[in-house]
Parts: sequence; structure tokens; C-alpha cells
Amino acid sequence: MRHDVSQKRVAVLGATGATGRQVVSEALRRGHNVVALVRRPGTFAPRERLNEVTWTEVTDVSALTRAVTGTDVVISALGGADRGPTTVCTDGIRSAVTAMTAAGVSRLIAVSAHGVLETRDRSLYSLAVWANVAERMRDKETMEPLITASGLTWTIVRPPKLSGHKAIGKYRAGTDLPIRLWSSVGRADLAAFLVDEAESPRYVHAHPRITR
Repeated sequence: MRHDVSQKRVAVLGATGATGRQVVSEALRRGHNVVALVRRPGTFAPRERLNEVTWTEVTDVSALTRAVTGTDVVISALGGADRGPTTVCTDGIRSAVTAMTAAGVSRLIAVSAHGVLETRDRSLYSLAVWANVAERMRDKETMEPLITASGLTWTIVRPPKLSGHKAIGKYRAGTDLPIRLWSSVGRADLAAFLVDEAESPRYVHAHPRITR
């Protein structure tokens, strides 16, 4: 849902991923200025209010500090490889916390996943997701404590399975939503929720879930 809010400057980590691209598009559609962190320049076609910044290594704190300086909010849509060990989210967020602190930027919204930490249980959903993408889940588990201990004004969003469906504008969000084996949400709707939260914070220091 779109809100009548002032224009913001939004930095997007993981901007070239499937979710990150949706966040960039949604923020631009709403009239915000976007700083998209990319590994290779020229990833996005030139657009008004879009500034690409090359961030080759997620451990490069100095480059990230320069990129987020002057922004109002950082949205992390970082994600690791589908298979094999990965630390992209953990390393990227470690850099983000340091960079944001140095730049004086306090608002961080990060995409994690349902099924990590206290939401890892014996449910069919949790068992299935850990059976299929355990390394990515471990990366989210080591990422989250860095955020909660950071002193930033954070929100950690824990969606279930993500799909490529077009935005339908109908989803539920809350900290205690039941997540079932069949639960999912489209990346476009997730992006809308992330930008909503950037515009009008509702879940500060909370772990909202979102599902269709």
C-alpha cells in the first residue's frame, strides 16, 4: 500500500538479485531516490533518481560507507548461492552495520527468512526449508544477531518461500502469522512491504512475517 510520504533516499543492498530488483523498481515508482549497490557498473538501465554504486566485495566497508552517506534508510535484500556454504548475508550485514554507524544512518530493513533461530521448529515448513537450503538458512542465522546487537533502528523481515508472481497487493504481515508448508509470497509484494516499512515504520525492533 502506498503512503503519502516525503521523498526518501534509499540504499538497496543486493540490488541486482531477484528481490533487490523489485525493491529498486518499487522505490523508484513511488518517487524515491535509490542508491543501488551493484557488483558491475551498468547493471541497470539509466533512470531518473537511480544512482548505481559499485560494491564489488561485501567486505568493502569503505565503499559502502561512501555509498550510504546521506541516505535515509538501507534495505538489505542480500542472498547467497543456492547451493554450498555461503556467508554473503553475514558478511554484507557486518559491513553495513559498520558503514551505517560511520555514516550516521540509523534505519536498516533486512530480509531474512522464516525458519531461522527461534522460528526453527519441527513444523513441516521448517523441516523442508532446512532440508533444501540449509546453508542459506545458516547464513541468515549468523546475520540476524549482528543486526539486533547493532544499536540501529532495525526491522528483520522473515518471509516464507518467495515466488516470481506479479504483485497482487494482497498479503498479510505480522509478527505471529502462522507459516505453513504451502506458505509463500511474491517478491513484488515483499518489495512493496519493504518500501512501506521504509516510508512508515511499523515494525521497529521486530521480526515481521509476510505471506499471501
